[in-house]
Amino acid sequence: MTAEIRIGLSGWNYAHWRSVFYPRGWPQRRELEFAGAAVNALEINGSFYSLQRPSSYRRWRDTVPDDVVFAVKGSRYITHLLKLGDIDQALANFLASGLLDLGPKLGPLLWQLPKTTRYDPHRLTAFLDRLPRDTEAAAHLAAGHDDRLRRRFGEEPVTSAAVSAPLRHALEVRSDTFADDGFYDLCRRYDVALVVADTARRFVWVDQVTSDLVYVRLHGDQELYVSGYTDAGIDHWAGRVADWASRPGVRQVHVYFDNDAWGHAPYDARRLAARLGIDRPTPAPLPYGDGPPPEQGRLRGTPAGEDAASVATADPAPAPGDAPG
Repeated sequence: MTAEIRIGLSGWNYAHWRSVFYPRGWPQRRELEFAGAAVNALEINGSFYSLQRPSSYRRWRDTVPDDVVFAVKGSRYITHLLKLGDIDQALANFLASGLLDLGPKLGPLLWQLPKTTRYDPHRLTAFLDRLPRDTEAAAHLAAGHDDRLRRRFGEEPVTSAAVSAPLRHALEVRSDTFADDGFYDLCRRYDVALVVADTARRFVWVDQVTSDLVYVRLHGDQELYVSGYTDAGIDHWAGRVADWASRPGVRQVHVYFDNDAWGHAPYDARRLAARLGIDRPTPAPLPYGDGPPPEQGRLRGTPAGEDAASVATADPAPAPGDAPG
């Protein structure tokens, strides 16, 4: 295998991971430190729901080891509300919100479209045409921000790149209309990774390599956000990752587990990393060792009558590393 492989988590700030992934008594303020030691990639999901503080990006950058990268989820204001149209101001504000201060720890930008968005080649081409291809171009676009960040946070927007580097983009689609050769060709033309998403058959399945980045999101193969992966399932994905990583032209393979509801995601991520020979030590022993958590039907401490989905989505204002999606 020649490509760089990253196995990570879609978020880290989950109350229901405490005493399941995070050891009992582990300080909440140090959860990112623990997660960043356990895996080598993390998705920031809070950026999907709202603009984050520039100081938050700097704090996250300084908390994790040097070999960890953050994938940053693009604003839903752009993808869901504006529906990819008339995005220049919103894109500038998003890029100025601090993600450039992640420096060498900035990974791909993830853009997730809702199931209601159908394939429209003209609209999608216009969107892809606006995405910056490197951090310098992103800084140039960020300079077009309005005063929203200053008013909201009392912090200066970030309009310079901490490092000069390529900026990769990944696109996750959910409508069946995207199962189209023209769409795959469009992604290849713009060197955008088409996300391979395991969604328990809830959304369209697309499995095309369209860039030198392969980006995978594992939301659960039986129940969305809930079900853990069996040994056979982990072996299957280990084989897929090894195959992608060995292909000519593929330089990076990112896999993120989003089946967080019962705490499966971190255990499944570490099991996959171990299969690939890239597992990492944790700052303290995991509550269930090599896992997965043994209580499939009920999380310890979960009140009777509360199911996995309600636990996963109970917080109406997701924390930066929180919330399924």
